[in-house]
This record gives sequence, structure tokens and C-alpha cells, in this order.
Amino acid sequence: MAEAGTRTPRERYRGQVRAEIKERAWEQIATAGASALSLNAIAKRMGMSGPALYRYFAGRDELITELIRDAYRSLADTFRTAHESGADVAGLAHALRTWALADPQRYFLIYGTPVPGYKAPDDITAIASEIMTTLLDAYTALPSDRPTTPFATHLEDHRPWAADHPASPETLHRALTFWTRLHGALSLELAGQFTGMEFDPALLYAAELDVLTAP
Repeated sequence: MAEAGTRTPRERYRGQVRAEIKERAWEQIATAGASALSLNAIAKRMGMSGPALYRYFAGRDELITELIRDAYRSLADTFRTAHESGADVAGLAHALRTWALADPQRYFLIYGTPVPGYKAPDDITAIASEIMTTLLDAYTALPSDRPTTPFATHLEDHRPWAADHPASPETLHRALTFWTRLHGALSLELAGQFTGMEFDPALLYAAELDVLTAP
């Protein structure tokens, strides 16, 4: 795509309309969820006809793909920037929570309930892999004297998600444990499941992280 300064007025206008469509889509998702996303409803909100909006996005799935791609790219860039700035595993964990709390709907679009009938294209899987690669890089630098577990041995033979990374089987296990446990805590917090339990979710997250980064 041409840089902003070299784009034609038509291209700039098209980009602005696509950006507004995505903004309206996020508003709709916040109200009714991604499964209820309707291009016709967005068109009505924008004062456009349905056919006019379809000139910018061919259908619901293309719009969802764009939103998911933006969300994954945002988190991948957040992780990369943190890691390049010297963040360790704990730093990445805090970056993840800050990113999730900043926009829960964006978080749930990629880590919540899948949209029925939707299948993401391969390039989105590649962006998601960037996130795990950054995490594996951080865990590889973390000292550990843990023995190799049976599940870690299993991972060595089932690692297409990390096929190009030299991480040991135990590092793969630790990174996956980090990912699943912290996402579990985050998902419950963002869904309001801790409401009324009278404890600080940030302290629970920190306690989980202490366990996950112990040698």
C-alpha cells in the first residue's frame, strides 16, 4: 500500500471510510458481540446503503478478518517493542495485561469465544506465531533447572507452532503454561468473574507470574 503522503485523494478517502467502518464494527461488537456483527447495520449507522458499504468490505468475514488482524498485530508489536526494550518474561506478562485491560473487546475478539462459521486466513496465524516466538525468546533466556516433563517430551513431537524456534522441550512447556494460566486469569478478570470476591485481580496475576517465572 502506498505511504500516506503519496496516496491519491481517492485512496485517502477509501482508507478513512474503511477506518470508520471498523470503528462502528467495534461499537457493535461491544454491544452485541462479534457473532452479531452486521454490515447492513453499520451501513445504516453511517448513512450509507448496504451495497455502498460492500464496496469497502466484501462481507462480514472480511471485516472480522481485518479487526482480528489489527488486534493480533497490535499485541505482536507490543510484545516485540517490550522485548527489544529489555523486557523479560515478567515484563511481557505485564505488557499483556496492560494491553488487554486497555481494550477488553479487542482481547476477547482474539482470545474469547470463536465467531461461529468464521475461519481466519493463514496470515493471521503467522502474526499469532510472532507473539509466541517473542515469548519463547524470553523464556529461553530465563535460567531453569527443571527436569523435562512427560508433556514437554510430547511437545517436542507436536510443535508446528514453534517449529522454527530452538527452544528446548521444557522451555516450550513453560511458555505454554505461562500462556494458558495468564490468559485464564485475564479472561476471568475481564469477564467480571472476580466481581464480589473482594480481592485484587492484579495481585492474583502477579502471584501466578511469580510461580511461572520461578527457576
